[in-house]
Amino acid sequence: MDVTQIRKDFPLLRQSMQGHPLIYLDTAATALKPKSVIDAMTKFYQENYGTVHRAVYDLASYSTEAYQNSRRKVQQFLNAKFEEEIIFTSGTTDSINLLARSFGKAFLHPKDEILITEMEHHSGIVPWQMVCEERGAILKVVPFDDSGKLQLDAYQTLLTPKTKLVSIVHISNALGTVNPVQEMIQMAHQKGAKVFIDGAQAAPQLPIDVQQLNADFYAFSGHKLYGPTGIGILYGKKELLEALPPIKGGGDMIEKVTFEKTTYNIPPLKFEAGTPPIAEAIGLGAAIDYLQSIGLSSIEKHEQELLQYATQNLQKIPKIRLIGTAPKKGSILSFVLEGMHPLDVATLLNLKGIAVRSGHACAQPVMQHFKIPAIVRASFGLYNTKAEIDAFCDSLKDLLLLI
Repeated sequence: MDVTQIRKDFPLLRQSMQGHPLIYLDTAATALKPKSVIDAMTKFYQENYGTVHRAVYDLASYSTEAYQNSRRKVQQFLNAKFEEEIIFTSGTTDSINLLARSFGKAFLHPKDEILITEMEHHSGIVPWQMVCEERGAILKVVPFDDSGKLQLDAYQTLLTPKTKLVSIVHISNALGTVNPVQEMIQMAHQKGAKVFIDGAQAAPQLPIDVQQLNADFYAFSGHKLYGPTGIGILYGKKELLEALPPIKGGGDMIEKVTFEKTTYNIPPLKFEAGTPPIAEAIGLGAAIDYLQSIGLSSIEKHEQELLQYATQNLQKIPKIRLIGTAPKKGSILSFVLEGMHPLDVATLLNLKGIAVRSGHACAQPVMQHFKIPAIVRASFGLYNTKAEIDAFCDSLKDLLLLI
């Protein structure tokens, strides 16, 4: 893939920050947007704007078709069996909350168990805690070792006939660990448990095939996939979505409403109450088109080369401690610099035009595991280069003079 040409597709990369060329190393938080995504959304608002599912005039018909076409693109992107298995949400967090509330209402009883991992994003912890409190269920946690690798023997032990659902992050946003989700799904199914995969970090980095994985549920966010904010998806096997109750009431999610009784629409509409994020869905469809024009395998190869190059270079810098060294990782590199708080590191890097994440990365249990308050996280996207990593590492070396 031609990174020089790709960089021209991202208008924000022509900006400077603090008088320096922007070096954007925070793609795990949110990816920059190619012009094709921006143009698709602008064209919709300027030329074709209308509501969906509610009218027969031309603008509404166009909007409905464009909206549904984006759903089909997501279906193909994930290799879902049916278009109806794709629910539009506002993002991965919304998807998890939807699933937790609906699954809990339908299937959770006192003393049932939900199994999550120690490396989950807060969005993969708090909703399950809430539903366990509501339903009297028990939350259990799979630990990881000091490299950031999940302990599968502990996972096997924690899986019991009481386990109703397992929630696993595909790629850890704090550690970069790529979890063996296909193996873990198979193990969970042997115990009769359903499995949800948080693909917020994985969908932009890896080719995903939900049928091959045999995942019961999968979610990702549009804004991490080089698309807009305010849009995400929840994939669920058709038979499971049919069994789950809706959790929001309003327009589109109904079949018939009377004051005596309401009956509900079929999936996915029964989970999509109200006017949906139409422009955002169209933007997500454009983002998928863009990524597929490059090729997910090519993107994965490029980002892995950047990760290896950055890891090798950071390991040569004194006082740098890498956090997350599992054998298989996504393009996320977290670390601490001895003698300097991560917030100060990020602030000083910003002065040189380098954007990185600092803080607990919405993964406080991970910080507790390593007995640190926070991390600095550099994450790489399809537009990053080795020259940018060189500048990043040189800036870190300069910070050593301040310690």
